[in-house]
Amino acid sequence: MKYAVEVNGQRVDLALEEGGVRVLGDGGAPATDAVLPAHLEQVEGTPVYLVRLGEAVHRVVVSRGETRGAYALWIDGYRYAAEALDERTRAIRELTAAAAGAQGPRPLVAPMPGLIVRLHVAVGDEVVPGQPLVSMEAMKMENELRSLSGGRVAAIPVAPGQPVEKGAVLVELA
Repeated sequence: MKYAVEVNGQRVDLALEEGGVRVLGDGGAPATDAVLPAHLEQVEGTPVYLVRLGEAVHRVVVSRGETRGAYALWIDGYRYAAEALDERTRAIRELTAAAAGAQGPRPLVAPMPGLIVRLHVAVGDEVVPGQPLVSMEAMKMENELRSLSGGRVAAIPVAPGQPVEKGAVLVELA
């Protein structure tokens, strides 16, 4: 299995192979002919892992980050920001980022069918990314829907108490 690993901004492509790890060069070709012996083992009753790479042994504590593949690593007492993605996930992320390009204000659409409970903005309000715009009830749960981009509220084609279908425009931004 191949992985793209980024540690503190430096990217290394790796392939997990039987008995160890191979460092890959540009284009996925092996950067070295040797497989570096690797072994991972948790110290019982602690959050500490012992990582053996070749002859070196490191104490590592791992904390998951907020996004897929993101981690905070404490290696031998030093903190590192790391991201490890398999090649499929990395390719999808790169394609999505390339296709996204520059975007202007995006409308808020219903992610599922539901009932509008509350509006948090009015026409003419300025909004910032992440700001709550609409509360919607779906599957007996109230969901606060937030803005994906900044802008000014141009129109609100829904009202509290109104049922909506998946994909319905809830708030238009300009």
